Amino acid sequence: MGGVERRPTVTQLNVRTGYATVNPFLITRDADGLMRFLTDVFGGVDHPDARTMDDDGLLLHAELQIGDTTVMFAERKPGWPFTPALLQVYVEDVETTLERAERGGAEVITRPTDFFGDHVFSRFLDPWRNLWWVYSVAAAPEGGENDTSGDDGSVDSAGDESSAADWQPTPQLTYLHDTLLDAFPRLQDPYAAGPTSHSSS
Repeated sequence: MGGVERRPTVTQLNVRTGYATVNPFLITRDADGLMRFLTDVFGGVDHPDARTMDDDGLLLHAELQIGDTTVMFAERKPGWPFTPALLQVYVEDVETTLERAERGGAEVITRPTDFFGDHVFSRFLDPWRNLWWVYSVAAAPEGGENDTSGDDGSVDSAGDESSAADWQPTPQLTYLHDTLLDAFPRLQDPYAAGPTSHSSS
């Protein structure tokens, strides 16, 4: 009608407790094993009331709450394609999280690396061949060189624009980039050669 199109909005008021605005759905073989792994690594909490089995005896729906997000699961059926998941998660301690993941059979793709001074960044590939971006927030000293906010807490946008214009690749960023490129060819179906147990118990 010639006016400005109004974009739809979704607010937290529309979301049930324990669910984020967007919640991932993982469809995989041995979904129960993956849920046990994520419980061990991230302290996930099962939603037993959500568990539903299909007529063929395979898991149709299950839920695990990790922090403020609910991750949903289903068992991959015969003939369904392999669909690796790419997920980002914030944790309190990246090193400890990676140690737990490695004990469960995960492969560390990117070792903990400083990310623009205010985050620690890493990646791991779980035994189901899902790739996880693992972050923690690094505490920066108030008023330090990474503090670009004004007295009222607002961000100095002019400073951000200057930083963006002057941005140059660093060894850390090159490492983050290259390890991601190396990881993607390994996102292959772990069951392509036959059934394998991934139980971390």
